[in-house]
Amino acid sequence: MTNAGSSTPPFGRALCAMVTPFTEAGALDLDGAQRLAGRLVAEGCDGLVLSGTTGESPTTTDAEKSALIRAVREAVGERVALLAGVGTFDTRHTVELAREAETAGADAVLVVTPYYSRPPQDAVEAHFREVADASGLPVVLYDIPGRTGTRIEPDTMIRLAEHPRIVAVKDCSYDFLGTQKVLSRTDLAYYAGCDEHNLALYAVGAAGYVSTVANVIPGQLRSVLDAFDAGEPALAARLQQRATPLIELMMASDLPGAVTAKALLGALGLPAGPVRAPLRPAGREAVDGLLTEYERLLTAD
Repeated sequence: MTNAGSSTPPFGRALCAMVTPFTEAGALDLDGAQRLAGRLVAEGCDGLVLSGTTGESPTTTDAEKSALIRAVREAVGERVALLAGVGTFDTRHTVELAREAETAGADAVLVVTPYYSRPPQDAVEAHFREVADASGLPVVLYDIPGRTGTRIEPDTMIRLAEHPRIVAVKDCSYDFLGTQKVLSRTDLAYYAGCDEHNLALYAVGAAGYVSTVANVIPGQLRSVLDAFDAGEPALAARLQQRATPLIELMMASDLPGAVTAKALLGALGLPAGPVRAPLRPAGREAVDGLLTEYERLLTAD
């Protein structure tokens, strides 16, 4: 039962929205990033998204973003796709970051809807087209209106799919009908951007997922897609359900995913480090709860 919609996903199926490790002093930890990237790839990730929401992109400099791409590329080689988050609220700055990502060795750019200014749909479309024209890299549209305040409407998405370098979508729209409309009318590869939707979107033709929770359980999340592709949808559903309590703790506990992912990675002795302000670290009770649920998941039958 290979998923017809994901038979040739452009960046693989199982992608991790990787945290950006920092030292305890708050500096970029390139050695930690390389070690974490190597672990994620070894445990089943087909691709890594750097400097996205989970990567705390609003608080890293342009130079840090480029250095991170170069360091992770050195660590993982050409084995997996590297997607670089370059989206900002400024079209000119986004264009600059896209060109810098291409120079640094990224395979594609992830471009979020311009935030705060809440542009109308014609301006949203023009923004993405300008970024797509600015470099030779494929573009992944990032639709997350809960953070940006602006949706990429399905009709806008359908028009943007005509651009030869706009190839995929990271979908955090929470609009299953709109997503299926675009899937049925374009060749855009959809990636679930909310871990609770990984299997549901995959079952209706998505290419895979870009996951925050994969920072800590990359193999378990990949097994959901593997089971579905092996013709075992009931097993896939059980595996997705088994991961749901940890997904809920990490993504719906009033703490951002960057905070919970780094808290759990740190508790496991893996590279992460602190978050940068204005984010604040998880408290002891939250860390203990995450660790307890993580251990329960690993020991489940």
